[in-house]
Amino acid sequence: MLNPNLILFYVKNPSESASFYEKIFEQQPVAAFPNYVAFTFPNGFTFSLWSTQAKNFVSAGTGNRSELAFMVSDENEVRRLRKHWGEWGVIIEQDLHEAVFGLTFVALDPDGHRIRVCIPDKIPSSLK
Repeated sequence: MLNPNLILFYVKNPSESASFYEKIFEQQPVAAFPNYVAFTFPNGFTFSLWSTQAKNFVSAGTGNRSELAFMVSDENEVRRLRKHWGEWGVIIEQDLHEAVFGLTFVALDPDGHRIRVCIPDKIPSSLK
């Protein structure tokens, strides 16, 4: 079985995006080059930024139709992060609201990638 362990976001300026994600992740990247930046996490996951201006970059796709999401412990942590990110000047595309799975909000990175913060899915008591 394959376990996903890398997500790669295409960005205009890896350095600018890395500065943004250093704040969000509260850590420095493990690799930083003019066209590529990578962050690793204790669970083995790697998050990378790749320049759309890189010499060998090829992609016919456009737009941002996915999300990087953080499931946090509880609604208070969702609210705390929303306040904290707002103080940093992070663009909030979708403010705090109740979705089918619980309290959530969506921010945007410098390239318009969506970053969701939410709680783990609420399972109705009738399904437990």
